[in-house]
Amino acid sequence: MEAGSAAARLRARPAWLSGLVPLLVLGAAIALFTVLGAPGLDRNGIPVEDVAIERTVLRPGEIELKLRNDGPDPVRISQVFVNDGFVDFSQDRTTIGRLQGNTVTLVYPWIEGEAYEIGLVTATGGTVTTAVDVAAETPAADGGFFGLMILIGLYVGVIPVAIGMLWLPWLRRIDPRWVQFLMAFTVGLLAFLAIDAVLEGQDFASTGSQAFGGAGLVFVGALVAYLALSGIDAFMRARRARAKDAGAGAFTLAMLIATGIGLHNLGEGLAIGSAYAVGSLALGAALIVGFALHNTTEGLAIVAPISKQAPGLPRLAALGLVAGLPAVVGAAIGASAFHPSLAAFLFGLGAGAILQVVVQIAPALRDAQGKLLNPLSVGGILTGIALMYVTGLFIVL
Repeated sequence: MEAGSAAARLRARPAWLSGLVPLLVLGAAIALFTVLGAPGLDRNGIPVEDVAIERTVLRPGEIELKLRNDGPDPVRISQVFVNDGFVDFSQDRTTIGRLQGNTVTLVYPWIEGEAYEIGLVTATGGTVTTAVDVAAETPAADGGFFGLMILIGLYVGVIPVAIGMLWLPWLRRIDPRWVQFLMAFTVGLLAFLAIDAVLEGQDFASTGSQAFGGAGLVFVGALVAYLALSGIDAFMRARRARAKDAGAGAFTLAMLIATGIGLHNLGEGLAIGSAYAVGSLALGAALIVGFALHNTTEGLAIVAPISKQAPGLPRLAALGLVAGLPAVVGAAIGASAFHPSLAAFLFGLGAGAILQVVVQIAPALRDAQGKLLNPLSVGGILTGIALMYVTGLFIVL
């Protein structure tokens, strides 16, 4: 009788309480392990030191380094040298704990245009080095600076995409087979952007802190974007089914394409801003012309799904802003608050969004026999990849 009443009391307890019990037991076990000083796991040998230099800032007469401790043990910076000569320095903290950041400021009269190799010596004798290929003063984040970033973002993002969208009247007058070719062209263009996003994200991840995930952040970002856009698309499909809004499907696809391109342009703007902040951005006609050619094709890809629709000027403007405006935001972030791990994650977001869009477009490439990779679609895909590659050669960072 007592056993039956005990079982009844257990069933009467909230379900969440039963799920909380294992977590409480696990927490207690970890706390006990910590209090006892991790018995049996005492370190043998010298500490493991792994320091990442995330950002270099140059000001007149000084060089500032942003560090992060990736290793499991505390790290102390004892000496700093520039081009094999030791220099005076100051730092925010003498001991850097795991995942903690530190700012080391070097007193050094660097010369604009010169190259420098900077090294940090830890208390155990380990060294961490970084290079400044061409020294240039890091711009101050004032009104004029952000105005320049906005201008660059407009040049490389909004304006080229808007120019590409001017092909819409031409798309409405061509043979339907050419529309199918252009949809395949869009797939090729997006495939190139996705690969480019993954490679650039991994490149940024390799230069920053690995403790936050490193190159894995690219794939985490890709997965997040793909799942998020898949969920949004499913929601919008359900709404369209209820509303039976003619033409909404085409516009939704165009918006998904614009979103994927916009997320890629966010990472692109981030790369531009960070390059400008360290003085390695080749500003001038080559940059503007290169991005204009490269991103104009993105505008064509956005309007291809709505070539037989009449979306209206407000919707077209929305598509253009979604695709191009993130370049402005990315440029401002990259030049003022750049972080390699953030860059890796954002490039991953772009890659995942683009992959989801390709999945949406793929059914439109099938011919009358249901073949996906027919001569027309293959020709369009290869043309998109080739054009993006050729125009990408004009971009100089």
